[in-house]
Amino acid sequence: MRAPGFWHRPPGLAARLLSPLGALYAGATRRRLAQGNPVDPGVPVICVGNINAGGTGKTPTVIALMQRLADRGIAAHVLSRGHGGSAEGPLRVDERAHAAAEVGDEPLLMAAFGPVWVGRDRVATAQAAVAAGARALILDDGFQNPALVKTLSIVVVDAVLGFGNGRCIPAGPLREPVAAGMARADLLLSVGHARAQAAFRESWGEAITVPHVTGVLEPLPTGMEWRGTPFLAFAGIGHPDKFFATLRGLGATLVETVALSDHQPLTPAILARLERDAALHGAQIVTTEKDAVRLPQEWRRRVLTLPVRMTFADPAALDAALDRALS
Repeated sequence: MRAPGFWHRPPGLAARLLSPLGALYAGATRRRLAQGNPVDPGVPVICVGNINAGGTGKTPTVIALMQRLADRGIAAHVLSRGHGGSAEGPLRVDERAHAAAEVGDEPLLMAAFGPVWVGRDRVATAQAAVAAGARALILDDGFQNPALVKTLSIVVVDAVLGFGNGRCIPAGPLREPVAAGMARADLLLSVGHARAQAAFRESWGEAITVPHVTGVLEPLPTGMEWRGTPFLAFAGIGHPDKFFATLRGLGATLVETVALSDHQPLTPAILARLERDAALHGAQIVTTEKDAVRLPQEWRRRVLTLPVRMTFADPAALDAALDRALS
């Protein structure tokens, strides 16, 4: 489902009319957190979440943290709900044996970088990971979930979109008010290039009450020459236009772009349409890493993938927070 356009404009009539429902949504989140009885799993829990609904860059952030903790010699395991998957869990993801329909596309992607578990019950999943040797847990998208005691909570926000119109669902894009989220957060990571970061600070700087780290998603060098070849690009992520803009920034000529819903299954009908349209344009199909893990095996060699990684402009505050969490 696409976010309504008014979510990211100054509050207008639609946002004002829906604000009472947004207040109810925020109240439900507040009560759920207040009534929770968090369990300490016995190891540090690093939560990567957001205040906004939808994609903000959490998965690349989790991957970056997995690599950062591995560099410290810490056996960190990721806990995920497995959005889009059918597994109830606790289940350790095997990238060679599981499909996205079983465990979800994001867990399958993250499993290439370290141990990942999926499970609806956060406590049971954490206990399974600790029993399997986890010395730290990275909680993916659990900022509004009170099941576990969190040692470090990192809120991720898209610097381009910011916190939208500042209203809660359905009046705006927020799961809870910015002030309430900041009160529980330990660190804010805004993701975007320099111009977007400057605009984000101008709009939201006064609301940021925790250390602020900036990051950007950069394409990995693959040796691919993007210029001179026509491409049909498709993406089923939170904000597909960001992927298309990245490709254009590399010099790619996009003859067609197809924006799918986040986590949308790649059915035979969708794949047949993509293949037909690409053939009409004489184009090569290209997609994201997250979409690629949902492709049937026989399609993997027919679709190019553009991998991206999170890089931090000044990671000192992040490293200090990690050191405190792990000490």
